[in-house]
Amino acid sequence: MKYVVILGDGMADYPNEKLGGKTPLEVACKPNIDDLCARGEIGLVKTVPDNLKPGSDVANLSMMGYAPDKYYSGRSPLEALSIGVDLADTDIAIRCNLVTLSEEKNYCDKRMADYSAGEISTQESRELIEFLKEKLADEKYDFHAGVSYRHCLVIHNAKLGTDFTPPHDISDKYIADYLPKGLYGDMTYDLMEKSYGLLKDHPINLKRIAEGKNPANSIWLWGEGTRPALTSFSEKYGLKGAVISAVDLIKGIGIGANMQVIEVPGATGTYHTNFLGKAQRAVQALKEGCDYVYIHMEAPDECGHQGDIANKIKSIELIDSVVVKYVKQQLDETGERYRILIAPDHPTPLALKTHTRDAVPYIIYDSGKNIKSGFSTYSEANCKQSENYCKDGESLMNKFLKE
Repeated sequence: MKYVVILGDGMADYPNEKLGGKTPLEVACKPNIDDLCARGEIGLVKTVPDNLKPGSDVANLSMMGYAPDKYYSGRSPLEALSIGVDLADTDIAIRCNLVTLSEEKNYCDKRMADYSAGEISTQESRELIEFLKEKLADEKYDFHAGVSYRHCLVIHNAKLGTDFTPPHDISDKYIADYLPKGLYGDMTYDLMEKSYGLLKDHPINLKRIAEGKNPANSIWLWGEGTRPALTSFSEKYGLKGAVISAVDLIKGIGIGANMQVIEVPGATGTYHTNFLGKAQRAVQALKEGCDYVYIHMEAPDECGHQGDIANKIKSIELIDSVVVKYVKQQLDETGERYRILIAPDHPTPLALKTHTRDAVPYIIYDSGKNIKSGFSTYSEANCKQSENYCKDGESLMNKFLKE
């Protein structure tokens, strides 16, 4: 038996007036997913416990079968694993976004203009992070470059206790009410303010402005946590697993769970990503001995954060027409029995531009079973109407992997 999870990050949504009261899943042309919906089990799964924030870290841990209440130790430490940062037990890792802030004179009066600095390239961002490291790092702070706008700050000999806000939760909002508070609130605010003075006139940003692009004129700190300790996937589920994603966070979960982390050229985390490459590498991994592959696609989530209706729908359609179609065709040709799980990790409603903890719709398709769900379209409403419900991601994973 082979197992494939096709995870459309943030794919679920709310009915939208601009779509005639429908959701992107209801509007998107997705014949391959709808076919699996008609011939599989559908339902809802609650991926985010009520006591935790609905971040992709918590939700993807849950969807991989790791109960966040037990395993979650913060977002940034998972990303740190992905970029090779060896955290000490006394270290705190903090996500360090490169963002675009508006140009008001006082830092605290600025607005979050773009949480991804125009999806700045990794090459540009690495140079900016190295520049900040040269100017701001010391025996207490250390900067580590990641991918695109996503980076890491490590505070040595530190403790948890600072209240941060994710930048994608405050798009277009003034930052005054969302600045760091608590234990290291003043210290981290000072770093953020200093970064603006250093970055605003950096040659890379001047060039970006001249090209009509958003400058990466500040860091934004959030997502603190300590070194994670995940049970290996093979020990927990008795399967050889692999992860495919463009996102450091998801790669970090894979590394922490001792899974194979597969790199795909052209994987970006946006709707411009190499969808076919991800599908091809997933099938290749299964043919080469993996039992389970988790294919993560960030595109619907990014579009949700940006309020981009057209491209959220396009992302869902690309997942359907490229990834789902290819994976199913290839697995059918092997003649071996397989299961496919399709779901988001959490909703990212276009109207809110941020995550919610609502239960998300899932499909489990088993090539060896003749199931009729009674529904021809994969949607939030139909999955709710099915009355199948999993209380958490671990329960769904146990259902999915049960023979």
